[in-house]
Amino acid sequence: MTPDKFILCYVTDRGSLDIAAGTDREADLAQRIRNAVCAGVHWVQIREKDLPARNLIDLTRSAIRACNNLSTQGAARILVNDRCDVAWAAGAAGVHAGEKSLPVQVLIDARRTSGLTNFLVGASCHSVGGAIAAAEQGADYLFFGPVFATPSKAGFGPPQGLDKLAQVGGAVSIPVIAIGGITLENARACREAGAAGIAAIRLFQQHGDLAKIVASLTAK
Repeated sequence: MTPDKFILCYVTDRGSLDIAAGTDREADLAQRIRNAVCAGVHWVQIREKDLPARNLIDLTRSAIRACNNLSTQGAARILVNDRCDVAWAAGAAGVHAGEKSLPVQVLIDARRTSGLTNFLVGASCHSVGGAIAAAEQGADYLFFGPVFATPSKAGFGPPQGLDKLAQVGGAVSIPVIAIGGITLENARACREAGAAGIAAIRLFQQHGDLAKIVASLTAK
């Protein structure tokens, strides 16, 4: 997988949505996904670990419909965090494996058996060694971080920084997506360090003018 553009990935987190009391969080999240796709975000990773499978499938299918109907810059891709069963059942473009998910090799073997050749398998990593291991197992892309300080990634230790991001990018031949504390102000530094794209929650979920944000992030 060789990206022809700087990838922008919206990682969802309905639990952190700033919404009025009584608002349906799943419905609100579905609308934010539609907004992100319409604005030109390339990937959406649905990361709702506590949702029951039925609800997660419904949310994923809603996101896929948004991609099919609203994307203005080519078909956006919907990825599902951890749940390969949900990703396959809903017809998602891929699955993202965290460090506690099924091993990448298992997912690659399952993809081969199923014949879903275009189904992406990505993985999170937090070290050069982890990145190399995931790439050798067949991962199509990697998330590396946290690059900068961020509450959502505090459990993974202190920020890794741009130098480590560059090291990881130089150690593997697959795309490396920077994650963790990504903002409009530091996204370009990630790109200059060799990242193939950026992934973020707050940047795409809590800001209003997403079209302006996407235009700024994709400007060369």
